[in-house]
Amino acid sequence: MDDSLRPLILQTVMRGFRGVRVGADDAVMADVKQGLGSVVLFDVDGPSGGTMARNVESSAQMAELCAHLHQAVPDLPLLIAIDMEGGLVCRLHERYGFPATICAQDLGATGDPQQTYDAAAGIADTLATAGINLNLAPCVDVNVNPDNPIIGSKKRSYGSDPMAVAEHAAAFIGAHRDRGILTCLKHFPGHGSSRDDTHVGFTDVTKTWSGHELLPFRRLIEQGLVDAVMTAHVVNTQLDDVPATLSTSTLDTLLRQELGFEGVEISDDMGMGAITRQYGLGEAIVSALNAGVDMFALANQGSYEEDIVEQTIQIVTDAIRAGTLKQSRIESAAGRIRALRSRLVTNPPEAS
Repeated sequence: MDDSLRPLILQTVMRGFRGVRVGADDAVMADVKQGLGSVVLFDVDGPSGGTMARNVESSAQMAELCAHLHQAVPDLPLLIAIDMEGGLVCRLHERYGFPATICAQDLGATGDPQQTYDAAAGIADTLATAGINLNLAPCVDVNVNPDNPIIGSKKRSYGSDPMAVAEHAAAFIGAHRDRGILTCLKHFPGHGSSRDDTHVGFTDVTKTWSGHELLPFRRLIEQGLVDAVMTAHVVNTQLDDVPATLSTSTLDTLLRQELGFEGVEISDDMGMGAITRQYGLGEAIVSALNAGVDMFALANQGSYEEDIVEQTIQIVTDAIRAGTLKQSRIESAAGRIRALRSRLVTNPPEAS
């Protein structure tokens, strides 16, 4: 392998791992020391059916875990990511001793973005204290289908008015930026109209999606408020006949060229059913890279594979050698990720 290729590929991986504490000999620590771009934290371990803790035990433990991870990084700050939207999507839950949070639906119903700012400030303070610097939020999906099994029914949307969604999301982002925490819009190009759950399997929004679901993304990009965008695994044949995560017309033509987004594109978890039931890991990773994804969420929540990072490195290396993926695509992805990480040097989170 080209010695210059491995560190580039490592930048593109967001790895999930087991352990409320990490030791020097743990695989995730070895990955971090070699230049892994990001880790993602969960409270519950999916492969065990939720019978074992994953990464979260208490506030003191969380701060210790993140400190050890940060200390292992050779150069730029490690992106430590977590889902902290508030409400049901909240990994740092009250049961572990963390402050209570409010769901997006209830905040949107107030009609007052200042209340969203205040609620988000509490979340951002919690993250900063823990040493977490990337919140995989806000959810800017428009509540087109209130019975949606993964968005509407879980109260993750700020509402059915896309302009209001954009306003509340801007407040959420502002509270995080004021505390040095990066954020990530999700789920592009819109998951709010779906009738199915991409965690489980194939999800087609062709007949329910409309272009107004792009408005929050467009508005926030125009305002310069977007650090990263998370892709959706939905199929929308108005745009392409493959899941958005694997779609060049969705991620490059629409998001990059039409909406003008220049930041990091992060995939939703590549272990979700909408991907794994149709594609092998290798095919999915190469297709997503070619489509425009910069960073892969490999959460290890469907099944657990300790060597998932090494698998990814081999997949990408083989694809470059075979000519099905250009090295320049990895170089541009790694460059965007390094630029995002470098912002944490000049604007670090402030613990409160």
